[in-house]
Amino acid sequence: MSDLNLPNAITTFRIVLAPVAAILLLQPHSSSRLLAMGVFLIAALSDLVDGALARQRGEVTDFGTLVDPIADKMLLVCTLIPFYFLTSADPGLGRIPLFGSVGLWILVLIFGREIAVTWMRTGSARRGVVMPAQQSGKYKTFSQNVFIGSMILWLAFRTEAISAGWSGKLNTSWEFIHGWFTTASLIAALGLTVYSFIVYLAVFQRLPREPAA
Repeated sequence: MSDLNLPNAITTFRIVLAPVAAILLLQPHSSSRLLAMGVFLIAALSDLVDGALARQRGEVTDFGTLVDPIADKMLLVCTLIPFYFLTSADPGLGRIPLFGSVGLWILVLIFGREIAVTWMRTGSARRGVVMPAQQSGKYKTFSQNVFIGSMILWLAFRTEAISAGWSGKLNTSWEFIHGWFTTASLIAALGLTVYSFIVYLAVFQRLPREPAA
């Protein structure tokens, strides 16, 4: 089957969108960060579309199977790393309740899980065993996307609030609601990141240790 099909084109497009989101996030303007939110939404939704289309049209290919998780990880990297630099350089800009900035330990935890699961899948594949995707991984991805979307909007809001000198009860109320929602979504994302790692580790340990004949 040819790799030149619509699902694979959508997956490739998501890879292109990831650095665009990063570039827009790093611009010191609320409008650029709102555009970054739009780019992120398109990229996140495309992750749902390409897989569904591939299965529906019978166009599941080795290329798509290989590149789809790479596209997902690129989107994760191209949003979380800007979060780290932006909130570390200017804590007043992106400070959220409980956490303050998006610290390096958050990136280590999330990226470490991705590296570990990729290693487990690669190891099982070398033994001729397919390590099946787990539902916990889907929950993890959804929770991370909710946090990323909320954090991008938080940065856009805080950028405009600082630039325009917003004050008053409405601004304070929105900061409270949005800030705590972002914190809650981060807690959920971190919890599900750890939980999904434990699930994958348990599955990996039950797989056959010897290569398939």
